[in-house]
Amino acid sequence: MTGPFFRSCVALGLLTLLAAGCAPAADPPHPHASDDGLPAGVTVELRQTRADVAGRQAAVAVHNGSGRPIEIGAVSVADPRFAEPATRAVARTSTVPPGATVDIRVQLARVACDAPADAAATVTLDVRDAETDAVTARTAPIVDVVPFVAALHENECLQVAAERSAAVSLGTFTASAAGETARLVLDVVPAPGEGTLRIVGIHETNLLTFPGLVDAVYPLDLDQIGTDRTPQSVELPLLPARCDAHAVQEDKRGTVFRLLVEVDGRAGSYDLAATPEQRGEILAWVAAWCGL
Repeated sequence: MTGPFFRSCVALGLLTLLAAGCAPAADPPHPHASDDGLPAGVTVELRQTRADVAGRQAAVAVHNGSGRPIEIGAVSVADPRFAEPATRAVARTSTVPPGATVDIRVQLARVACDAPADAAATVTLDVRDAETDAVTARTAPIVDVVPFVAALHENECLQVAAERSAAVSLGTFTASAAGETARLVLDVVPAPGEGTLRIVGIHETNLLTFPGLVDAVYPLDLDQIGTDRTPQSVELPLLPARCDAHAVQEDKRGTVFRLLVEVDGRAGSYDLAATPEQRGEILAWVAAWCGL
């Protein structure tokens, strides 16, 4: 068929195709609020790296799966296992480009030991709309995909219970010459509360060790029982566990020990970290001892 009607139909079809081909591409979806409170395409999870542990921090990882950048202001993680919400460690605004993930550090509060270990958490993000400049608070559930909160809650609550009997801390550090043993004092100060505490041992770190270890634990046998408690101090013999330069330069957990205890007959452990000043002294000693 080659008549005028056929030619008109072909021309109309070509015009339609050309118009469609010249039409501008559709704008990427704007991150509007979805039912769970976050902008569409935006997801969150809670993480903790080795570098966060000593400072009791974590990170809210915000992934922007929308087609536009988003800006995040205030951040707050509410979890019944902590006495207060965790908020931004540094007050600022973070821009999350499309397809990117940005970690926003938050400072964890003290634990609330009457909360269930499997309690659920939520995060609230202040999200700025780039078009209207309006800031709205968006709240959604958040989980730690690589779980750490439950273990942290259990360990720190054990420490809270232990400190009803006595407070344990790292005291004076005495450096040594290369090839010789340094000394780190472990101080045990009784508390007026009830309960019993037995300090079974202290675990070596990735950077520091003790002579005469059994299963990486330096044995101790310190008791704080009853009301007639007395202060105790023990000198721990200390040696570098390694001398590679990057281990000292990139240290994250080298001065965080693990204290093995029994609290009212319940066995467990919790972290015992050096203060920033002690950490500096110990790392400088390791560097000198190793000739770095």
